[in-house]
Amino acid sequence: MKLEAFSIAWFYFCINVSFSNGRSVSGNYSGINNIPPVRAVNLGGWLVTEGWMRPSLFDAIPNNDFLDGTRMQFKSVAVGTFLRAENDGGTNVVAKGTAETDWETFRLWRMNETTFNLRVSSGKFVGLRNGIDVVAVADAPTVTETFEFHRNPHDFNRLRIKASNGFFLQVKSKELVSADYEGDGGWGDENPSVFLITNGGKLRNEYQMRGEYQITNGYGPLLAPKVMKEHWNTFVVENDFKFIKKIGLNAVRVPVGWWIAYDPNPPKPFVGGSVLALDKAFSWAEKYGIKVIINLHAAPGSQNGWEHSASRDGSQEWGKTNHTIQQTIHVIEFLTARYAKSPSLYAVELINEPRSPGVSLDTLSNFYRAGYDVVRKHSQTAYVVWSNRLAGPHQPRELFNLAKGLNKIVIDVHMYNLFTSFFDGLTVQEHIDYVYNNRSAELKEITTPDGPLVFIGEWVAELPAGINATKDDRIRFGEAQLQVFGRATFGWAIWGLRNVEKNKYWNLEWMINNGYIKF
Repeated sequence: MKLEAFSIAWFYFCINVSFSNGRSVSGNYSGINNIPPVRAVNLGGWLVTEGWMRPSLFDAIPNNDFLDGTRMQFKSVAVGTFLRAENDGGTNVVAKGTAETDWETFRLWRMNETTFNLRVSSGKFVGLRNGIDVVAVADAPTVTETFEFHRNPHDFNRLRIKASNGFFLQVKSKELVSADYEGDGGWGDENPSVFLITNGGKLRNEYQMRGEYQITNGYGPLLAPKVMKEHWNTFVVENDFKFIKKIGLNAVRVPVGWWIAYDPNPPKPFVGGSVLALDKAFSWAEKYGIKVIINLHAAPGSQNGWEHSASRDGSQEWGKTNHTIQQTIHVIEFLTARYAKSPSLYAVELINEPRSPGVSLDTLSNFYRAGYDVVRKHSQTAYVVWSNRLAGPHQPRELFNLAKGLNKIVIDVHMYNLFTSFFDGLTVQEHIDYVYNNRSAELKEITTPDGPLVFIGEWVAELPAGINATKDDRIRFGEAQLQVFGRATFGWAIWGLRNVEKNKYWNLEWMINNGYIKF
């Protein structure tokens, strides 16, 4: 649901995977059991940072275009070609890249504002071998995989890279890159140690990430706790719950990160305090009679590689080891046990948007069953929400068998007319027709009397950029979604409560106050 440029796989999710959300033979379902449907808003960007929703949070980070996960390419000004990890790692770094493949792209791991590790797309780290040879062979960074960036104070796109041996990297030829340049030599094009950086510092695109990992590691252990506490205390407040109740909604979906279970001292670089904010959310929810759906938006290691799952560099590590699974089970148990006695706890969503093929069906199924058991250990009334895998082969019924016999299972599907070029070419009326026709068919396909509840966990009254839409157009588009998504047996949750002016159609508060949407 975020503004990243997702792959074509997202198209199959938005259009097809809405069908692929398992059914069960378990009973006790909304619509059948006359359970009031959820009408919710996502409290996105609050307890899991999403920089596009509040970009000013990152303004005071030194070198904030060099955050964790920033994808950079380094062009030798002397030779005119790019640094490249041969074979995508496992051997030497050369300077014969044409910037056309991932082999020329390096992902930053930030140590501080000037010191970094460089990771290639295969996961290997750049370092030194034999004292001066530049290679990409390490599975994990050590001292020899650490580099200092020295930027030209008059042209930030030019820099030198100082290796752990105290010398700068230089390009002697397209085939030979070594860490043995001593002197300054100026910043001219003849200097073999000067590189021109590209793809760095491009806010809100695929080259830079601005999530929880980036903000906390960017500010560091002294400043990050202050910044995050101020954000948590101001982005969502008690009056927001009063507003939510007033406009006719009955629930909130609250994205949280896995580090919340380790408060007050979570693993670095994350900082403590988010659990206290969630405590306040429950208190406000109880005061105003609002249901809470806890959504594990960011799992250990990241379940999809995107910034909104707190990935460090775009890698997707969740599920590759049993450790990440057990960590996640611990988080689910922590959250359920902490809030099981609250009358506002309505559902626990075990994980948000796991992505295939990085997450296998077996891994996800085992986790879902274990997560269900943990929730039931502490609560017999809370609904357990599952999300099908994004991308990969279209398997609309991959969770059906797993859900059989389980009680209060909900399948979360996200429906956006965004994130793929398919939607870019449609007129406003075609978008509206797509909702009435295609989305209706998708909902009908996944709704059965003996199946799980269906939850449209994320949607928005936003249209692709470039569409000349009037206010009336946007009102009609929102009304179409409300009418169709209102048939979801568990309910829906719009994204999101608050956003910046640039993204005003993602800002429910603004949409309500300006007459674009009404419940």
